Amino acid sequence: MLGPVILAASRSDRMRRLISAAPVTKQVVDRFIPGETVDEIVPIIEDLTGKGLELTMDVVGEDITRPEQAEAARDAYLALVDRIKDLELGERVEMSVKLSMFGQALDGGHELALANVRPVVEAAAAIGTTVTLDAEDHTTLDSMFAIHEELRRDFPQTGCVIQAYLFRTEADARRLAENGSRVRLVKGAYKEPAEVAYQQKHEIDKAYVRILKVLMEGAGYPMIGSHDPRLISVAQELARRAGRKLDEYEFQMLYGIRSDEHLRLAAEGHRMRVYTAYGTDWYGYFMRRLAEKPANLRFFVRSMITKG
Repeated sequence: MLGPVILAASRSDRMRRLISAAPVTKQVVDRFIPGETVDEIVPIIEDLTGKGLELTMDVVGEDITRPEQAEAARDAYLALVDRIKDLELGERVEMSVKLSMFGQALDGGHELALANVRPVVEAAAAIGTTVTLDAEDHTTLDSMFAIHEELRRDFPQTGCVIQAYLFRTEADARRLAENGSRVRLVKGAYKEPAEVAYQQKHEIDKAYVRILKVLMEGAGYPMIGSHDPRLISVAQELARRAGRKLDEYEFQMLYGIRSDEHLRLAAEGHRMRVYTAYGTDWYGYFMRRLAEKPANLRFFVRSMITKG
C-alpha cells in the first residue's frame, strides 16, 4: 500500500525539499490549493458560491514549533473572517481549523490552542458562520474533543470531525449525535497503528457506513466527507430512512476532486460544501491528498513525467 509510504514522506524534510523544488509541483498543487493569500482566494469563493455551492475554508499549516506561529495562524483566520464579512457570505462560508496549527503540540498546548482558536470561533459567530475542528492523529483527539466541548458551551454551532478508520469513532459518534451538534465524518488520512485503527479499505468502508447510520439516526447535523460514489449513495439512502430533509445534512468534498459531482449534488438540492485550502505551507496537506486516493498520486506522477 502506497498510502502509508506517502504519509511518512509528508513528515520528511528531505522529501519536502525534493518535491517542492520539482518544476511541475506548483501546477499540480494548484489543483488542490488554489491560492496562497486571502486576496487570491476571494475569486474562488465568489465563483463557487455563485454556482450554488457552500465552502469550508482551511488556512494550511500544521507543524509549528513556536507560540508566535500559533498566534500568526489565529491572525490569518481572523483576516479570513474579515474578508468573508466583506463579501457578505457568512451563511455560505465556514472555516475548518487544525488545532496543531494553533499550538496544540507545544508546551501547555491544550490551553494555548483553546486560547488561540476561541477568538476565531467568536469572530465567526459574529458574522453568522462557524468553525469546524479538524481531526488529526489519534494522540490529539482527546484534547480536540475537550476543546470542542468547551467551545460549544458558548458557540453550540461549533463542529468537529471524526474518522471512520479509528476503533473509537463509533462510540464518539454516539456521544456527539445530539441536538445541535455538527459532525463531519471522514475515512481518515493519517498513518495510524493497527492497535487503534482499521488498516484495510473494506473494513474502513464498513465502519464508515455503521458510523454514518448512527449520525443519521441521531439528533445532530451530519456532514458526509467523502468522494466515494457508493458511500454517497448509501448516505442518501440512510438520510431517506431517517426521514431527513435535504437541508438536514450535507455533503463535503475537497476542492479539485470530482468537481462535476459537486455541481450535480447541488443541482439536486443537496447542501454541497467544498473544502477549500489556501496558504503557503501546503506540503503536508498536499501529501495527504495523494495518500488518500491512488488517482491523485497517478495524476501527480503523470504530470511530473510529462511536464518535468
